[in-house]
Amino acid sequence: MRNGLKHGMLYVLGLMIFILSPWSLAETYPARPIKIVIPFPPGNTTDIMTRLIAPKLQERLGQAIIVENRAGASGTIGMDYVAKSKPDGYTIVASQGGNMVVLPHTSKTIPYSSINDFTSIALSTYNYQVIIANNQAPFKTFSQMIDWAKANPGKLTVASNGEGGFPHLVFEHLAKTAGITFTHVPYKGTAPIITDLIGGQVMASVDGVSGPAPHVRSGAIRLLAISNKTRVSEWPGIPTVSETIPGWTSNGWFAYSGPAGMPKEIVQRLNMEINRAMNSPEVVEQLKGYGLEVVSESPEYFERVLREDFQRYGKLVKDISYIPH
Repeated sequence: MRNGLKHGMLYVLGLMIFILSPWSLAETYPARPIKIVIPFPPGNTTDIMTRLIAPKLQERLGQAIIVENRAGASGTIGMDYVAKSKPDGYTIVASQGGNMVVLPHTSKTIPYSSINDFTSIALSTYNYQVIIANNQAPFKTFSQMIDWAKANPGKLTVASNGEGGFPHLVFEHLAKTAGITFTHVPYKGTAPIITDLIGGQVMASVDGVSGPAPHVRSGAIRLLAISNKTRVSEWPGIPTVSETIPGWTSNGWFAYSGPAGMPKEIVQRLNMEINRAMNSPEVVEQLKGYGLEVVSESPEYFERVLREDFQRYGKLVKDISYIPH
């Protein structure tokens, strides 16, 4: 009787250990739909990229992938929502350099810690920034824009996706290097920027290439320069910023993060499937057209890039004497 009871208790204990074990957790994940939060409005690079890979993730993971836009405050509203979510792998965020390594240094009101409140899942792509302008602007080329800004201090209006965000910091650094001043006009995302560029409400903007690209190709707005080190095949006639401002370049990255404390096995599964989806030939080709270079690395690689860039952009903010808001 005692032996039977003892064996029964050991069986139950073993079953509980199995059920609660990481191996079991990984085997059963995912058991319900996964939400990927986009911390910007539709049309942003992270939105375009995520909606491209969502069907492939859904097919591989066997669960619905819900892409949800939670825009506002330069992306911090969506980021904070995920930071405070349960770390079970069912709510993750399409993160980027701007709200992970720049905003913490340029804003006093960031409600999360990029280093402590998130789990690094996958670094998905690198990209370059573009300088674009409306067709009615009093300049037609990037070098002409710099000359015009020097002749008209503070009158150049430049839009970005938020005060203290990555594109804003990029242009602050560019302006300091070129010796110009400008008026910054913050927006909630790429789509409203494009609308006002076309309408002539702002003269220029700095942004990732993916959102503006279709409007550049249609002729609705003008592409002046790219922040890459060299010219790119997608825009063979477009100069780099460094051709006017020697040595100046700037590149960003996009990634996927989850709340801090996610089980390692789930992180590895998501990393594997995101990398697989990003490397689909048709996805690679489409993203290349948006100026995005696909990255296939481990969660540990992403974590290293995050920490290194956090330190690097902290130094940059100090170097350009930017005052946090």
